[in-house]
Amino acid sequence: MATTEQIKELREITGAGILDCKRALEEVEGDITRAMEILRQRGLAKAEKKAKREVRQGLVEAYIHTRGRIGALVEVNCETDFVAQTGELKELAHNLAMQVAATDPLSIGNDDLSEEVDPSQVCLLHQPFIKDPEKTVQDIVTETIAKVGENIRVRRFARFELAKE
Repeated sequence: MATTEQIKELREITGAGILDCKRALEEVEGDITRAMEILRQRGLAKAEKKAKREVRQGLVEAYIHTRGRIGALVEVNCETDFVAQTGELKELAHNLAMQVAATDPLSIGNDDLSEEVDPSQVCLLHQPFIKDPEKTVQDIVTETIAKVGENIRVRRFARFELAKE
């Protein structure tokens, strides 16, 4: 039986629903680490099921780095206007804009790159996430899909930097 404290702790860590946390904890007899892994795997499965769903809503996020010398714009799409207004999607878009400003990727994915290029260096979704290098940017997008229950897609981005003198 999972305690209320365990459920609350797991929910704070993962952002998963209360019932999902409770079920995962009960499956592993209260082991939070194993419950986190179960929730992660279920989140991946949910995201995979939603991957083909159409995304027509979303938002554009701007990030301007300190002193205004570097900026980035990112368009992130989701299925409904409701999700477009959630804190989860806004946080994701902000983190993606910061990622673009910091790492200057060439593309979103590796669909249009040659074989010689390392996708983790130049593809936004394959890069290590700047706030948690143990995860890729795609992992962060997938986690958000699991939290909000809708397909999410990074549609496009642009990065601007003042010319060096």
